[in-house]
Order: sequence, then structure tokens, then C-alpha cells
Amino acid sequence: MALAAGLVTTTAGCSSAGPDRPVVAVTTNILGDVVSEVVGDAADVMVLMPPGADPHSFEVSAQEAARLRTADLVVENGLGLEEGVARHVEAAASDGVPVFTAGDHVDALEWTTEDDSGPDPHLWTDPARMVDVVEALDGALREAGVEPGGTESYLDELATLDTEMSDAFDAVPEDRRALVTNHHVFGYLADRYGFRVVGAVIPSGTTLASPSAADLRDLAAAIDEAGVPTIFADLSQPARLAEVLADEVDVHVEIRSLATESLTEDGAASTYLGMMRSNTDAIVDGLSISR
Repeated sequence: MALAAGLVTTTAGCSSAGPDRPVVAVTTNILGDVVSEVVGDAADVMVLMPPGADPHSFEVSAQEAARLRTADLVVENGLGLEEGVARHVEAAASDGVPVFTAGDHVDALEWTTEDDSGPDPHLWTDPARMVDVVEALDGALREAGVEPGGTESYLDELATLDTEMSDAFDAVPEDRRALVTNHHVFGYLADRYGFRVVGAVIPSGTTLASPSAADLRDLAAAIDEAGVPTIFADLSQPARLAEVLADEVDVHVEIRSLATESLTEDGAASTYLGMMRSNTDAIVDGLSISR
């Protein structure tokens, strides 16, 4: 899908917005791509999170924080995702900048373990929930003085993506629909397409937590019981987290890297739609191998 005509800036190289054009600031690059497609050429889009960054821990410069407070609209994921920039979004809201929180417009899930739980922020792994986000975003943009030109066409793209993913996952046998990741990132995908989340190397909804020896032992037992052949680790997190599982508790499974929380600079995962299609192919392939 072609990049929207509106200006897209990132932490890697911010450009000056046009003097008469509204500015929409977006915290994550996944939402930044979605917003850019919906907005079209009706506004300048300032994306704070660079490609390949971790949305849980990335931070912004003082200049970017200042620009955030002068935007016409701030778009964030919410549900605790952007831990490193939350205070800057709150400061912008205190200054009167309207803030659109994607997590407020979906049926949110929780990640849970025996010892902890919390809101699952990874709503984009379900394109049907992204439909709800885009529909609500359209209204927020209009209230902020932006007339989005790409809403309807992008909603069509999301519907197509949902159908493609459903068809692809139908090829995975029921007894192989079990997911293990480096942290709890696929709850919404599992809910939408009928997968089981066996566990995560980091038993949390954030990459800022750490697994204990007991966590690894429990996960190893669950992997053996479910016969899981592949662990999916995010590109922004070292695969060593999953490798530790193999080394310390003698569980040997394939480790595949996916772009789950951040878009890449180029390639298939440089757009939200491309990332979801690429991950779907990788999941189907990874769950089809023999253990």
C-alpha cells in the first residue's frame, strides 16, 4: 500500500510541518502507519517511535516532547503500552491537546499468569479490533479539524486482511494452534482466530519484566505438554530470551523472529498490513514443522 501523501516524520529525522496544516502526533509506528493511511494528505503526521524500537521502553527528545504539546491531536495506543512516553502525552493533554487512545475503543483483554495480570495493549494483532479503532479515529480527526480522506478504503483493507488471516489459520490443525512468545503479545490474535496462548518466556504484557527460574520451568512443562514446535520472538527483543529457555531447562524448539510490536525500516513489515501478513505466514509455517 502506498505511503500516504501527508508528511510522516519520525525520531530518526523530524521535518517541519506546513504552517497551515494540522499536525497529528502518533506515539507508535504501527499506529503511525494506520493514521497516515487514514489521514491521507489532510494533515502532517508526526510519528514518535522509530522503526525497530520497543514501544514499552522507547523515549523521546525534549524537542519532540515540546512538539507533542503543540499538536492538533495526539494518537496513542494506551493500555499501558507506551511506558516511556506516557508522561509526555499526559503533559500534552494538560495543555489542552486532544488525545485519542486506541485502547479506549476496543473490547480490551487481559494477560494473566498465576501471579499477575494486566491489560493487554497489543490490540493491533486483531484486525477486527483495528476496524473499531479506525472508525473511532475518523471521528476524533474530524473533531480536531482534520478531514480524513482514507478511512473507507482503509476499512476495506482491514476487512480483506481479516479474511486472509482467517483463511490462512484455517490450515493449522486444532491441536497445533498453540502459541509461545517472548512476552504476552498475541492475546488478541488468539482470541480472534482460535489459538491457545501456552505461555511466554517473559510472563508479562511488557518487555520490561524478567523471567524467574520457576517461570522457565513452568513454561518448559507447558511447551512439552502442548508439543509446541516454535517460539516466536519479537525482532526488537533479543532471541536470547527464548534461547535461555532451551539452555536452562533443556527445551529445544525452533525460534522465529517476528515484527510484532514495531514496524521495520523497509521490507514486508514496513507497514501494518504487511507486518500482519508476514507474521501470519510465519506463524502458519512455524506451527507446521515437526518437533
